[in-house]
Amino acid sequence: MQLSFLDIAIITVYIAAVVSLGIFASRAFGRSARGYFLAGNRIPWPVLGMSNASGMFDISGTMWMVSLLFVYGVKSIFISWLWPSFNQIFLMMFLSVWLRRSGVMTGAEWIRLRFGESRGANLSHLIVVVFALLGVLGFLAYGFIGIGKFAAAFLPWQLSTQNHLNEICYGLIITALTVIYLLKGGLGSVVITEVLQFVVMTIACIAIGVIAMIKVTPEMLARAVPDGWMTLHFGWELEIDWSQLLPLANDQIASDGYSFFSVFIMLVLFKGILQSLAGPAPNYDMQRILSARSPSEAAKMSGFVSVVLLFPRYMMITGLTVLALVFFTPQLKSMGSGADFEQILPFAITNFLPAGVLGLVVAGLLATFMSTFAATANAAPAYIVNDIYRRYINPQASEPRVMRLSYIVTVVFVILGCAAGIFMSSLNSVVMWLVSALYGGYTASNLLKWYWWRFNAIGYFGGMVAGLFIAIPLMFTALSPLYVFPVMFAVCLATCIVGSLLTPADDMRVLKAFYLKTRPWGAWQPVIAALQKDNISFTPNRDMQRDLTNTGIGLIWHTCLGLLPIFLVVKIWHAFFVTAAIALVTSVYLKKHWWNKLAD
Repeated sequence: MQLSFLDIAIITVYIAAVVSLGIFASRAFGRSARGYFLAGNRIPWPVLGMSNASGMFDISGTMWMVSLLFVYGVKSIFISWLWPSFNQIFLMMFLSVWLRRSGVMTGAEWIRLRFGESRGANLSHLIVVVFALLGVLGFLAYGFIGIGKFAAAFLPWQLSTQNHLNEICYGLIITALTVIYLLKGGLGSVVITEVLQFVVMTIACIAIGVIAMIKVTPEMLARAVPDGWMTLHFGWELEIDWSQLLPLANDQIASDGYSFFSVFIMLVLFKGILQSLAGPAPNYDMQRILSARSPSEAAKMSGFVSVVLLFPRYMMITGLTVLALVFFTPQLKSMGSGADFEQILPFAITNFLPAGVLGLVVAGLLATFMSTFAATANAAPAYIVNDIYRRYINPQASEPRVMRLSYIVTVVFVILGCAAGIFMSSLNSVVMWLVSALYGGYTASNLLKWYWWRFNAIGYFGGMVAGLFIAIPLMFTALSPLYVFPVMFAVCLATCIVGSLLTPADDMRVLKAFYLKTRPWGAWQPVIAALQKDNISFTPNRDMQRDLTNTGIGLIWHTCLGLLPIFLVVKIWHAFFVTAAIALVTSVYLKKHWWNKLAD
């Protein structure tokens, strides 16, 4: 790609600004462990929300969602539930409040609060650390490859005559720049730079959407898509037939396994709701919640993510898709059986963005790599230093020693992640295993830990180990983790329940302390009775019905926020205004029944 002087200047100024901001943040946040890992719980919730949204602007995910919208049309909004995209609704309604009330720094430290100091609690604590570090290492390797491939494709300088070495060189340079501001200020540096990255990315997304609206008329789009592409309706099957326009798209639908769309949606909802009820995995999303100034601000931050993320991101996704549908379809046809729908993004960027806007978009996409990489890398020292070193090796470690060790752990994990990226040509299958199979095995244990008092540390450890034993072989098979999930969940759930019932309950003092601090709802009657025996005026959490009702309304609200930019860019005005009206009504409802009811 040939970048103009203006484009190169924008990219250069952006990189310099990111590094400078990160170094500046070190003066405010990087002087203690809590300051380094959680920014001292001093960052306002709107800033945390923008930071979290920036971390979710994954370029590979954006390319995947563009290819989905291209093939499946408006109905692709439901396919994003695979992750699940709507988990933010469960967080904003109740889980973020419960998690932030704990006052811990990591997910592994939360396990000690829930299960105490028994042998089973120590085993559970260690298995969560292992799970978290596996995820960190895998995503760092994936991020390194992504940075290198993206930079080599879009930046004009050839650092090596060999393409693979060129990608590695770019990956090492951009990784080093990211690590500079991460080491200096920890989470504070990450958050401040991610806000800048979010602003850049939002401008880029809106620009792409507007360009698509200008260049593509509704008539042009209608000729490029089959019947059913522009509607949400589906029956037993998908009801989209590409045979007359692009037969390869039908092959893609069959390959994805989404032809029987109703079955797919039922499985996605089953998996997504259970994983959402289990709470966040121990990654950057959990870290943002724990770093909020208060429980109510943690909930507001989780809700704000949906508001600021969905509209601009789907502006970009829809803009790129619309441009590709009208102008890129002939090239896809010419590729034959080797058609690559993920080439849509670079095609649209290369051919339709003017100078200046092109530099802004490349800088914005570069930002998504840097922010996600930094947020992931920042999680490793929190687990190694706080949950291993301070707990088992040196509980009396001074703050300067802890900070030095945090720097070392960060560098070591970045090096390991880069090394894995260098020696692995493709990480797509590994990442899909991480987010689907590994997190699938995480669900049962982390679901029960919130809602059932009798669930003990041995049950938790057994369920997590069972999940790992099932997930690991899936890496070496062609089985879809989605279709294996019901069996995996059933095995892990049975292991959790049997393990808990065959061993003694956890110490009632630990359970009372946990409930008193976090106040979840669910099957906690014996613990509540014990607390009321100590204090007859104690009032338990009776908000389950309200929280679940708000969650159902929130799912509709969340889906509307994603649909609005799609309908806007493709100019389906009647659907746009109906969706906007539903979004407005649900917003008013949530303001009254969620926002106004928030309490620390």
